[in-house]
Amino acid sequence: MIELALLEYPCDFPIKIMGRTRPGFAQAVLEVVRRHAPDFDGATMEMKTSRRGKYLSVTCVIRATSREQLDGLYRELCDHPMVVMVL
Repeated sequence: MIELALLEYPCDFPIKIMGRTRPGFAQAVLEVVRRHAPDFDGATMEMKTSRRGKYLSVTCVIRATSREQLDGLYRELCDHPMVVMVL
């Protein structure tokens, strides 16, 4: 049986959000992330386009304070119409 390691809070936690490359995607992601992690510095977002430029991935490393915070953030990101995938 595999046992999952539990996170100790607070901790730095990376989240990768992917969507189609279009105006406003990164800003929309930033707004959602800041609702759940108000101290997140948008200047630290890392962005990378896919080889053909169709998709954009945005990586945010937040200071996670609880499982509930992460669950809420993942839920809102996954429900956002511009987001294709959250890792």
